[in-house]
Amino acid sequence: MTPSERPIPRFVAEPPQEPLPYGRWADALGERFLAACAEIETDEEIGAPGDVTWFPDRSWDGRTFIPASATTANGFELFGYVSFTREHPGAEATAFDASADYTDDTAEANPDWKLDLRDEEIGTWRGPRGRVGQITLVWGDALLPNGGMATAELGPTTTDQCELADDRFTLISLDNYTGDLLEVRLWGRGARELASESLYDEE
Repeated sequence: MTPSERPIPRFVAEPPQEPLPYGRWADALGERFLAACAEIETDEEIGAPGDVTWFPDRSWDGRTFIPASATTANGFELFGYVSFTREHPGAEATAFDASADYTDDTAEANPDWKLDLRDEEIGTWRGPRGRVGQITLVWGDALLPNGGMATAELGPTTTDQCELADDRFTLISLDNYTGDLLEVRLWGRGARELASESLYDEE
């Protein structure tokens, strides 16, 4: 093979290794996520959170990230993630961290949406000649039926993919690099594209 003209990281995160959280594990993660939600500083009356929805786990740079969301009594959405480390597969999770934010721009208020995306920068990547991009965690819901796979696209390059679990997916990808911005695509059977959305769409 010839040298790549576009040497960027692709598929850097491990694929999901566990089912969506449930039972005592979901309760333990939920406590940490809701504690992060309680630390959000705002003058808005967000309201009490409802049940936490979990997204597929992805592991990168020694940490496992499990994103989450929860709708509040006042119609806001809380979103974020819980992350942790394990010494080896099957070991006890340690070094927990959690992050949370909120929005009033929800799928319920936008029935025309095809994808409901959230994202957060979790690192940086330095390329040649001083170029720098962000490593971004993206999680979302497919709002169309018959979706099977979500992909992350940076310009002409597919940088990650995730099989849907209960119409939910999690991606980790390089973003905002050499003028290219991250886009998420939803695929159905037969590699048929069902939807696409940039993280930077204004609508």
